[in-house]
Amino acid sequence: MTAPAQLDVQLRDKTGKGASRALRRGGRVPAVLYGGDDLPVHFSLDPIQLNKELHRPGFLSKVFEIPLDKKKEKALARIVQFHPVTDRPLHVDFLRVSKDKKITVSVALHFVNEEKSPGIKRGGVLNVLIHNLDVMCDIDHIPSTLEIDLAGSEIHHTIHLTDIKLPEGVVAAYPERDNALANIVAPTVMKKTDEEEAGTTAEAAAPEGEGA
Repeated sequence: MTAPAQLDVQLRDKTGKGASRALRRGGRVPAVLYGGDDLPVHFSLDPIQLNKELHRPGFLSKVFEIPLDKKKEKALARIVQFHPVTDRPLHVDFLRVSKDKKITVSVALHFVNEEKSPGIKRGGVLNVLIHNLDVMCDIDHIPSTLEIDLAGSEIHHTIHLTDIKLPEGVVAAYPERDNALANIVAPTVMKKTDEEEAGTTAEAAAPEGEGA
């Protein structure tokens, strides 16, 4: 398991819209930690550090370590609220996690070997139906991404959940709902593969038979 990312936090006593607005004016981002048997804890985040984490892959599936009252809590970011115009983060909700409980996380799908897909080489288009797959696992087995190999995929081929091998300790949270992950759809104009192009060229170059 990758070591949890450390967050720079400051505890806050005041809550509510007015207190949150004051925090943002002061250059911090309000946040809350909830879940488990403990009461919610309110704190603020450094916006520069938060933006760096938001732009890294897998923000919602990464375990963070939050130092609170001399105790380090492990947590997952669950909800991030953004400003509708500036897209600036306004508030983050974190959920406490522990090793002895399984959790549901959303993990990004990563497609590889597009250049080895006959369907894509002929002009087919990869149509991603699900960009992030909800999986269940404990915090020691959260995958950063789930890789899907497109080698050999033809046009009209659909990649199903059963076609990929999930890491040990990881299961799909909603296998029936998330059965179809992606497919290769036909282009408007079909391209020929190198093999087909070579065959056409050879056929054109062959001399005509007698009596033709």
